Amino acid sequence: MADKETLRVGSAVRRRRRALALTLAAVAERSGLSVPFLSQIENERARPSLRSLDRVAVALDTTAAELFAAADSARVVDVVRAEEPDDLPDVGIRSLVRGHHQLRAVEFTGEQEGDREYQHRNDELMYVADGAAEVEAEGRAYRLEKGDTLYLSGGVRHRWRATLPGTRLLVVALGGHVEAGP
Repeated sequence: MADKETLRVGSAVRRRRRALALTLAAVAERSGLSVPFLSQIENERARPSLRSLDRVAVALDTTAAELFAAADSARVVDVVRAEEPDDLPDVGIRSLVRGHHQLRAVEFTGEQEGDREYQHRNDELMYVADGAAEVEAEGRAYRLEKGDTLYLSGGVRHRWRATLPGTRLLVVALGGHVEAGP
């Protein structure tokens, strides 16, 4: 397969493993491959041979062909227009990246639940496109105004709320790593 046609099979492996509620250690035991190698595959840092991919597929109760079919294209260009309808059910929340990718970007507009606490395994960036917001992180409050950004490293518990009508907040993080706190 030529480089320009290379599929990101790691994303398909990760989705399948998570759908089966398996740990990397469980897949390693089933496939005979190491946890670090499987992690590198999932994070697109290593390309498995067809033999290794077959071993992973068997461990995930599927086939290499099915993993290839579920893989993301290595090169994606996609424009999301402001006026396009979104598939998110919540009013005032719009996904800025379509499909299943490592990057997730979401725009929040207007009032959102300010009492809901979040904690992510990976880093997150918040950018105020319009209006103002207040973010509470690790027991400290941060006031953000138009054009301000706030970076949160993975594991930081936080909550936020818009402080002006019409506030638009852009949140960028790695996809699939968002959990509401207790």
